[in-house]
Amino acid sequence: MPSKTQPKMVLPREAYQALPPEERYTPVVPNESEMPELTPKSLLVGVAVGILFGAANAYLGLKVGLTVSASIPAAVIGVAVFRALRQGSLLETNMVQTIGSTGESLAAGVIFTLPVLYLWGETPGFWPIFPLSLSGGLLGVLFMIPLRRFLIVQEHGRLTYPEGTACAEILVASQAGGPQAKLLFSGLGVGALYSALERFGRLWPAEPDVAIAQAGFRTSIGASVTPELLGVGYIIGPAIAAVILAGGAIGWLVIMPLIYLFGSGVPTPIPPETVARIADMDSFSIWSRYIRYIGAGAVAFGGLFSLVKSAPTLWESVRLTAIALKQRSTQQAERTDRDLPLSLVAASLIVIGLLVAFLPLRTGGAGPLGLLAGLAVVVFSFFFVTVSSRIVGIIGSSSNPISGMTIVTVLICALLFGSAYSLQEAKVAVLTIGALVCIAAANAGDTSQDLKTGFLIGASPRNQQIGEIVGVATTGLVMSAVLELFRADIVSGAFKAPQANLIRLVIDGVLGGNLPWGLVLVGAALAACVEMMRLPTLAFAVGLYLPIHLSVPIMVGGLIRLAVEAWSPPRSLERRREAGVLYASGLIAGAALLGVVGAAIAFFNLPFAQAEPSSPTKWQGAAIAFTLLSASLLWVISRSPRRRK
Repeated sequence: MPSKTQPKMVLPREAYQALPPEERYTPVVPNESEMPELTPKSLLVGVAVGILFGAANAYLGLKVGLTVSASIPAAVIGVAVFRALRQGSLLETNMVQTIGSTGESLAAGVIFTLPVLYLWGETPGFWPIFPLSLSGGLLGVLFMIPLRRFLIVQEHGRLTYPEGTACAEILVASQAGGPQAKLLFSGLGVGALYSALERFGRLWPAEPDVAIAQAGFRTSIGASVTPELLGVGYIIGPAIAAVILAGGAIGWLVIMPLIYLFGSGVPTPIPPETVARIADMDSFSIWSRYIRYIGAGAVAFGGLFSLVKSAPTLWESVRLTAIALKQRSTQQAERTDRDLPLSLVAASLIVIGLLVAFLPLRTGGAGPLGLLAGLAVVVFSFFFVTVSSRIVGIIGSSSNPISGMTIVTVLICALLFGSAYSLQEAKVAVLTIGALVCIAAANAGDTSQDLKTGFLIGASPRNQQIGEIVGVATTGLVMSAVLELFRADIVSGAFKAPQANLIRLVIDGVLGGNLPWGLVLVGAALAACVEMMRLPTLAFAVGLYLPIHLSVPIMVGGLIRLAVEAWSPPRSLERRREAGVLYASGLIAGAALLGVVGAAIAFFNLPFAQAEPSSPTKWQGAAIAFTLLSASLLWVISRSPRRRK
């Protein structure tokens, strides 16, 4: 019988360390403690937060191609709501962020793919947008159930899941109060203030960029000087941050100058570009039209090779899970290690596969996609759910290259199904499969972070998985309404929908026979070279796929972590490292909350939304602001031992 003893509200240092095989991590709320978790109150608040974040991120993503991670803001909102109500346990608050963050991830997967239907002149409504949203989201949750023990438990300390860890810090510190909470919420206030001055005050550009054109060397360099990226860099550490920056440097300091060098003299556009000449394109155009394909090839190779290497362990994890379920009933399993039954997972996957195969998901009255398409959805979803979970375990959900995974999926499916239908039907069939895989991968990244948070604080995985399913169903309903609401803006081009336009370009290119396979294979070859050097291939591939502007501030955070570990005396090292993680978690939370506020302001077209952003070439103000922000992190770390003493 579980005891009613109150757990100690402190996140232990083992939360950040890989433990020996014989040791087991003890969460904040141990298995024997009783605490409310999946309650009507937590479900209601979580669903409301999920709908809010889903709608806000759908608008923001369609407008400018960006989404804000909702895990940390949802955790902070849960803390605030339950404090206002003067009731709510730690596990109930965690349930709010588990359900609430689902809205953001589902919205990202939907808006990256399904608007392509409008761009092709199709007229989808509630059907098929809701069943596609629901099925894709469920695939992301279901596949993470058997993978949880391997990726979250066995890989603890090696896959950091920075946003999941930051959520755990926020939830625990909010319950503990005292110095921990002050440190955390100081970071939150600084992150929010910094973002507000940049976003609403327009005092400096968020992503300064400086063009370089010297002695035939042409590119640009810059940094997305945001608190969340600085915090992520500190949490993941210098080793992974350096590999991510190396990928960005290869793309922007090696490949891009070579493209300019050999392409500037060509008087006509070079495929896949069809309009502009190389000499007339800026650095972001070169990245979007050429380097992004190379990055997608690298992500594909890195994910495939990672899956091949992990296959024996993954299979062993699933086998041990099945044995454990046979040996003990669900009621007998430990609360902190109890998942939804594998039999339910298998049955649900079969139903989703048949739904895709036999129901008329194609528009215009066309027939079903067929069994092969249903099987492809399940297989590709499993692969990219695994890849997505590993990527967010390294660098967090905000930089998860979902569109790269979707590109790889539509590439392969276009080759498999391109000749099975007429041209227009083939386009919609390939998009349907790609959309399901994209939504599954996006939702799996968020689910992984949520399960990591639950693992650290002692939540019941089964309750979290139920909460994720509830969040998927409710947010899926909202997505069908949001896309229909913004259809005219998508078709007219008022909403750029950059990811959807890229996916349309890839599908049209493959089925039209003009896809740049050479660029994709170059990316795969680069990732293979990195694998030969025994470096983290996925981290490199993500750095290559994303603009270098995201890698630079992550590296700054990693260098601060390196300085702390190199210069701190042994007796104060742990305290300083933990103080930095708390403050960095607050920076992430504050910036993310302001991102949501910005999305709401843009949605309601308030005066702030009409202000012109600062010019990205005015980098001096951004450099000063980001230096001060970095100095605040160092200052907090350096003062921590004295304050605690």
